[in-house]
Amino acid sequence: MRKSNSYIILMTILPWLTIPFIGVKTIKRFLPGALFMCLYTIFEGNVAERRKWWWFFYNVKPNVLGEMPLILGPFFVGSLWILKFTFSNFKKYVILNVMIDSFFTYVLLNWFKRIGYASLIRINKLQLSLLFLVKLLLMYSFQYFYENYLTLKKSSPASK
Repeated sequence: MRKSNSYIILMTILPWLTIPFIGVKTIKRFLPGALFMCLYTIFEGNVAERRKWWWFFYNVKPNVLGEMPLILGPFFVGSLWILKFTFSNFKKYVILNVMIDSFFTYVLLNWFKRIGYASLIRINKLQLSLLFLVKLLLMYSFQYFYENYLTLKKSSPASK
């Protein structure tokens, strides 16, 4: 097994080891937002593959996106953690997301290229940062809409 394969397997599995610390209530509350972002990111990955925005040298299987380990590992679990700690405070949410997304864009991408996992092709790091900005707004908006309009709220004693 190549050394990069070990990194990719660890990158996928390690975030899941933190799930017991999130809490069942938090998972139930934020699962829709995290799943929505995973589905959106899979769609985005298909578009990116066709337009050659980036390239993943590592494929799990033929016809499976190379970024699937990222989506199912740190992206999904990280979305739950970010929503848990920042959802009620939009400013805090944006700041934390920009910090994490910048670390990914300007540090991890260089490492991914060095280990032969992924590389940007037709977009630059600033454009990738803007894509992350769109995603952070979409995830917050979806979760806000879900909590305020799609879930049945328990009636308060004042409304009786």
